[in-house]
Amino acid sequence: MSDTKIIPMPVLGKHAINTYLVLGRRPVIVDAGTPGSGRKIYDQVAQHGVDPQDIALIVLTHGHIDHFGSAAELRRLTGAPVAGHAADLGPYRRGRSRQPYLPTGATGQLMKRSKAMHVTVERVEPDVLLTGETSLSDYGVEARIMPTPGHTAGSVSVLTDMGDLVAGDLVANSFMGLITGRPANPPFHDDPLRNLASLREMLALKPARLHVGHGTALDPERVRHWANREEHRLHKLAAKGRLLQRTEPVGS
Repeated sequence: MSDTKIIPMPVLGKHAINTYLVLGRRPVIVDAGTPGSGRKIYDQVAQHGVDPQDIALIVLTHGHIDHFGSAAELRRLTGAPVAGHAADLGPYRRGRSRQPYLPTGATGQLMKRSKAMHVTVERVEPDVLLTGETSLSDYGVEARIMPTPGHTAGSVSVLTDMGDLVAGDLVANSFMGLITGRPANPPFHDDPLRNLASLREMLALKPARLHVGHGTALDPERVRHWANREEHRLHKLAAKGRLLQRTEPVGS
């Protein structure tokens, strides 16, 4: 068994939008960033001393365009297959996030008005279709892809043997990573209560760190305390009939 290492590869700002390089016996990329960032990710892989042609797999954590926007481009550049969950096939095949966006707060309310959130990107058909927990051992990394639905129906996280959780948008840093170290919701969730349940399931596995799509790595204990407060807030919203949740079928 080889140790695994997590290297963030930001595609916007210092850590506003992150992709990740996971190093084991072979390298794996988690997430493909915004549209047009494939070459930037490719170059960052090389800057870390890894031949991009050695990439064994590109794992997409979910079907939002800041996470799969360059998946097709990155597949062409590296030759690596793409893995994505079946429940997010609609966005991957359309090249468009499932809409309308359901904001988690003021940041999401502002962002959903941006034209950049509503573009259509290059479509991608996953080569590896995920439906449940999946080992990455055959791809050279001692890690598991874990379904973590809620942010989207097909959201997944990657848990390594070293206790690193690459969590996509399961949780974020405040204000799209501008305030680092402070757990917060990302701008949108399709099902906030289901996402919180997924987060608790991952915390129960006692990860050492949570590497997220927006911001720097988060401390699990701090995330756990935040999750307790967030549960109380969500139940209050639900009791008032003000909790936004997606109700249409997953394939829509």
